[in-house]
Amino acid sequence: MPGPTPAGVIELLEREGVTIAGRQAVVIGRSDIVGKPMALLLLQRDATVTVCHSRTQDLAAVTRTADVLVAAIGRPGFVTAEMVKPGAAVVDVGTTPVSDRATIVKLFGDPSARLETFDKRGSTVVGDVHPAVASVAGALSPVPGGAGPLTIAMLLKNTLAAARARRA
Repeated sequence: MPGPTPAGVIELLEREGVTIAGRQAVVIGRSDIVGKPMALLLLQRDATVTVCHSRTQDLAAVTRTADVLVAAIGRPGFVTAEMVKPGAAVVDVGTTPVSDRATIVKLFGDPSARLETFDKRGSTVVGDVHPAVASVAGALSPVPGGAGPLTIAMLLKNTLAAARARRA
């Protein structure tokens, strides 16, 4: 059983009709919980997969080859529009709480709906992908509301499968 976050990303891609087989996929992040399992799930679906991390040389050149780009590095707004191949499907797995107003202004501008949310709450959750990527990507998952809810759904699916296996 794959972990819930990588399984949720696959579910998201498949439900959105994103072709995985035969495509170049890049995963930014090499964690044991998301990055590595994500790469394996993409490989199982016949993608050619490259795993990158914070020390990958010329990261932008590598990410620009991706038809499917999964960002799971844990750095708010790290993936910029210049790092994305036009038309690529981009999945933002990052969820970093940000309590610095200047960071929100830098990412979303002033005024913006996200800044209004920040001003009401004093913090907001930001993904690994800069909002400007939306102008380049063919598809971009939102944060919050993209991979997170599917992670929860996959966790429940795994729980159900475990309960059924235990009963059998």
